[in-house]
Amino acid sequence: MPSDEKAQVMDARTLDRVLSRIAHEILEHSKGCPDLALIGIRTRGAYLAERLAKKIRGVESLALPVGVLDITLYRDDLSSVAHQPVVKPTQLPFDVQGKIIVLVDDVLFTGRTVRAAIDAILDFGRPRAIQLAVLVDRGHRELPIRADYVGKVVPTTQGEEVRVRLSETDGMDQVSIEDLKSK
Repeated sequence: MPSDEKAQVMDARTLDRVLSRIAHEILEHSKGCPDLALIGIRTRGAYLAERLAKKIRGVESLALPVGVLDITLYRDDLSSVAHQPVVKPTQLPFDVQGKIIVLVDDVLFTGRTVRAAIDAILDFGRPRAIQLAVLVDRGHRELPIRADYVGKVVPTTQGEEVRVRLSETDGMDQVSIEDLKSK
């Protein structure tokens, strides 16, 4: 266990089980809607969206379109993020107009990332609805945003961080709470 890790919230097996549950909840709520699409917020949200699409395909043989959204230029704290922020491509291989979009992210915190993502999606068209699926809701909202699908609610303090590690980016699947003070 790294020295700044306070608690492990999910291991690989638990994370996989949580994603299976979220996939089933999305299917149950959408009732097989043909206009459903997933959009993952870059970086980890994009990988989670792909995993959810694979699980949904395994349960219902339904191949949902999946997109990837980069919200860098939509952030309200862009000037404090980096002097020269790195913008990666947004990939939406479908028209969002009239679709029910399930926006996917790893951690819901203040709500500002989700607000930026909604702004970005609306620049591509007007979906019928936007729903939110998150792996972890850690609280501390600054905006009136809530998730429709939540893997796990993890109460935290302002001095803690929820760290999501995925095999695609970090070589392992794990969610932990880390102490920001020791970083």
